[in-house]
Amino acid sequence: MVAIAYSVAFDGVEARLVEVQCAVAAGLPGFSIVGLPDKAVSEARERVKAAFGALSIAMPSRRITVNLSPANLPKEGSHFDLPIALAVLAALQIIPQDEVSRCVALGELALDGRLVTVNGALPAAMAASEDDRALICPRACGPEAAWITAVPVLGAENLRQVIDHLTDRHPITPAKPGLASESTPRGCLSEVKGQERAKRALEIAAAGRHHLLMVGPPGAGKSMLAARIQGLLPQLSPREALETSMVHSLAGTLTDGGISRHAPFQEPHHTASVPAIVGGGRGAKPGQISLAHNGVLFLDELPEFPRQVLDTLRQPIESGEVMVSRANAHVRYPCRFLLVAAANPCRCGYLADPARACSRAPVCGGDYMSKISGPLMDRFDLRLEVPGVSYQDMDRAAGGETSATVAARVAQARQVQAERFRDHPQVTVNADASGALLEQIAAPDDAGRALIGKASEKLGLTARGYHRILRSARTIADLEGVDQVQVYHLAEAISYRLPFVAGG
Repeated sequence: MVAIAYSVAFDGVEARLVEVQCAVAAGLPGFSIVGLPDKAVSEARERVKAAFGALSIAMPSRRITVNLSPANLPKEGSHFDLPIALAVLAALQIIPQDEVSRCVALGELALDGRLVTVNGALPAAMAASEDDRALICPRACGPEAAWITAVPVLGAENLRQVIDHLTDRHPITPAKPGLASESTPRGCLSEVKGQERAKRALEIAAAGRHHLLMVGPPGAGKSMLAARIQGLLPQLSPREALETSMVHSLAGTLTDGGISRHAPFQEPHHTASVPAIVGGGRGAKPGQISLAHNGVLFLDELPEFPRQVLDTLRQPIESGEVMVSRANAHVRYPCRFLLVAAANPCRCGYLADPARACSRAPVCGGDYMSKISGPLMDRFDLRLEVPGVSYQDMDRAAGGETSATVAARVAQARQVQAERFRDHPQVTVNADASGALLEQIAAPDDAGRALIGKASEKLGLTARGYHRILRSARTIADLEGVDQVQVYHLAEAISYRLPFVAGG
């Protein structure tokens, strides 16, 4: 007797359907799992045996072989426990084969038959809907998977409930989507005293998704400013929210099955490794840049990150996706993020203050900032120095524009870009535009061409630098509601490309 159940194997954010085939045949008693399983999948046989024992289901004295097809696709994770158990039960004719074959199952079995939460329920539900099957999963995963409304999601507490449902003794009520999680923005822009130029740069960065680097002494407010950019970004569209949530589902970071419409904000510590930032490690999990997909990646103390980590960012910044390569697999994750970085001008941080700078100034500044490679530095559209806050600014009452006011302008500029790029599905904001499209939408007038020509000679602009100035100028014009990029838009964009005092 051969029975078939269905599960999924994860290939990046894509869940690929897997046939779990079980054959019970005459021969020496045994239980083997084949089809390129990892250690966790191979150990499923012991968890399945113990769960059957807890339910008083006797294993037959026959040869049980489970094959995970396609056999050349690596199978990783404990979520194969439940489909293996269902395939065995169907092969033993304890549950009907036709009912099992109508479902995709995933879940880890505890030794007493309970179903333990697993990662990836949301992409698994997507795969089930595409194959027109229901999804059976642990109850805790149900609210997350139920966001895919095209598929019935059956959340069970234990294996007994699954058996009772498939034998029509006690049907499981389909799960309902979890409540959309609401995150509170981290402070208001009006709380930042002074730093008007930095606030302006934050607005431009949020409006066009332009990468931003802030350099200034300790206590200037760089981290405080960066934390408030999340409150300037518009809510994610339904498609963006689903994309982002699928990545977080694989990482196991969704809370109570809730999908957030707020842009994610990731801020890894500077001791983070390459796999932690770009993805990899055991199971090729998504890294911080993928968790920041459609949101913000904030790197504080940028020169303190290992050089190898920083250089791995160069390709994902341009392509919006990262390929995590291993010996037997290549996993692709999306990573279209806004990079915001902050740095001190030197190790002591007081390069511009003769009274407090170290004896190696200004050489120490050049050495410190040189840890950021030229190609990576060139990828920052906006680079500005953030001066220390004076006593006069601190003594002044908090005021200025609120985050909500600035966010309204950002949302309006984003709407203009959405209309502009309606016929270009791969381009959503000005930062995505390149080549002929960029020169079409941000073509400078004669005065602008003369200005950018002088800037190119003086600053030694690369082709990338030239295009990034055009992108920033286009966003500045969008914030003002102007169709044609003017010379003063270009002048402001060029001002954010000037070299730092330390020569960085």
